[in-house]
Amino acid sequence: MQYGICHLSIVPLRTEPQHTGELSSQVLYGEHFKVLEQRKHWSRIRLAFDKYEGWIENIQYQLIDEELYQTIEAETMVLSSDLVEFIYDAQNNLIPIPLGCNINCASHLNANFDGERKSGVLPKENIVEAALLYINSPYLWGGKTPFGIDGSGLAQMVYKLNGYKLSRDAAQQAKQGEPLSFIEESEPGDLAFFDDEEGNIIHVGIIMKDNYIIHSHGKVRIDRLDHTGIFNVDKKVHTHKLRVIKKIV
Repeated sequence: MQYGICHLSIVPLRTEPQHTGELSSQVLYGEHFKVLEQRKHWSRIRLAFDKYEGWIENIQYQLIDEELYQTIEAETMVLSSDLVEFIYDAQNNLIPIPLGCNINCASHLNANFDGERKSGVLPKENIVEAALLYINSPYLWGGKTPFGIDGSGLAQMVYKLNGYKLSRDAAQQAKQGEPLSFIEESEPGDLAFFDDEEGNIIHVGIIMKDNYIIHSHGKVRIDRLDHTGIFNVDKKVHTHKLRVIKKIV
């Protein structure tokens, strides 16, 4: 088994070993993973944080040994907490990194970080506050950063910033936590999931107070939430059909 770490700011994770493959997620600076298969130009990896798998280009990560992989696993995760921060590499070059990168790994990459950071499990009321950092970020299928993010990426990154672990996809996230019967039982920071006509979970948002929800639809935005689903305050229509509300924390 081989192991790797992302030494670049934002690296695409694709469903196929080619640049035209669908973007399924992103690998952020400091994320470590197992290398399941290595070809001439591409590697299939499994991220340590959420066990998500995909293809990454070989020139966009560094191999590490098993000892370092286990060391990183045992460390408390420390995340960058501003929209954009900077890493200084071994040559003192600047590497811009987005919100939510594991800067604890900088020392393992002979790099330095002196920006804002957060770690540990934070109170539930911090979840909505963290979500607001992503407001107006454009929707990007597979995205995980303020420069482009999808619905499940938003939920995962916001929870990660507060010390909680969520799966990557909305359908996987919907299997976590405790279901609630009514919106009135929910609290800010709970997750609302939405399905399509076939009953497949396709979207997730973070519940706010007073029946509002923050989610990624065109951009990260705030809309109304009722028993039918998400009511788009601009278009004056329901855009997503409510399936279930889950209490994760």
